[in-house]
Amino acid sequence: MIDKIDVLVADDQHRARQSLRALLSTWPPAGVVLEADSGREALRVVEESRPGLVLMDARMPEMDGLQATLQLKIKWPQIKVVVLSMYGEYEAEALAVGADAFVGKGEPPDRLLRVLSAVISGLNGPSPSGAAMETIE
Repeated sequence: MIDKIDVLVADDQHRARQSLRALLSTWPPAGVVLEADSGREALRVVEESRPGLVLMDARMPEMDGLQATLQLKIKWPQIKVVVLSMYGEYEAEALAVGADAFVGKGEPPDRLLRVLSAVISGLNGPSPSGAAMETIE
């Protein structure tokens, strides 16, 4: 039996949250899927619900996903964070603030699911370098 992991989807675009929710419904490890529409809201939801995994959009209003990731990883380092963006130039910054992985929003859905599986199984190790992500492509 697969242990379920609650997932927070943080994105300011409702359609993106719904698409990720639909994709997560096909991923066996996904438990409860929570939503937030800003970095500030994501931190509130994490405080209340303590999901095991957060999918964080890099750019959001109020507090962007990179700042929210930094604050989240300081307070709850055990929670896994995968930063998503249409803009690849955010990858280095996402990893620098503590994200466990970065995935471009234009990547195929199966690649995102493989990265999520690697992140929750610890295949990426303690380093946010992203090097282990290369092995699952």
